[in-house]
Amino acid sequence: MQIQTANFIVIVLFIMAFQSAYAQLTDLARFEYSYIPKGDSEDSFNRFRGLVNYPIKTKEDCYLVVGGEYSRIALDIKDHYPFRTSNLSRLHIIDLNVGYTFKLESGWRLGAKITPRIASTLRHKITGDDILLNGGVYAINDRTKDESVDKPYRLILGLTYNSTIGIPLPLPFVSYYRRVNEHWSFNLGVPKTNVKYLFSEHSILQTFVGIDGYFANIQDPIIIDSNQADHISLSIVVAGFGYEYCFTDHLVWYAYSGYTLSMNNQLRDDNREEVYKLDNVNAFYLRTGIKFKI
Repeated sequence: MQIQTANFIVIVLFIMAFQSAYAQLTDLARFEYSYIPKGDSEDSFNRFRGLVNYPIKTKEDCYLVVGGEYSRIALDIKDHYPFRTSNLSRLHIIDLNVGYTFKLESGWRLGAKITPRIASTLRHKITGDDILLNGGVYAINDRTKDESVDKPYRLILGLTYNSTIGIPLPLPFVSYYRRVNEHWSFNLGVPKTNVKYLFSEHSILQTFVGIDGYFANIQDPIIIDSNQADHISLSIVVAGFGYEYCFTDHLVWYAYSGYTLSMNNQLRDDNREEVYKLDNVNAFYLRTGIKFKI
């Protein structure tokens, strides 16, 4: 059972790393709020996230992208646990992003990004245990604006590296989007698979299955039955409905509401092994925000 759970955590974390690598090269600014009230529990989770990127044109269709992202995660832990929870009330994730993207004569776009990350409770000075390294490379064949294509599509192929998963090799990623007709489109892949209905180019309804979560260092390790917990992680699979309103081609407001299908909320030791399972009862999920994209 621990092996299956560990594999699930690995999959979720590397998928999230690629999502970050791709989205942070296409989103110039994004601000969002996420909330999970825990079912049959007084615990809850909310997260504020902000991202800003600045593209620097080096030559035609080539850009150096620099920026950063900050997430503040508030864990309202009110249930009774056999250890002190006060040092888990706030988690901080800080990314510094450096990426480069360019277009080939064939029409494919290539890109790469490296992200030093601080993920920690940050109750004391930053140490090496708080610092992680993520990165990714990708290739995109985007025919969504090609008028010669009957059914526009976008194919993304990538490799991503995430130091939190303990695998010293890049892992693969594939995502495929297709516009079926004037009103319908779909996307197959991770971190989100969806089917969209377009009332217009500005008003879009969708049903989706996706993943979310985090991983952070605990600066004040927790001792539970002679075992030491050094990290805290959350990984969820959620299904629901979403809505997007495009004020312009680049400015988008979005909201997703659903219910978690799977939740793994755990304290882990320095080898990423489970030390203690927190409340894992499935619950309502909300995420909303606004973004300015390329």
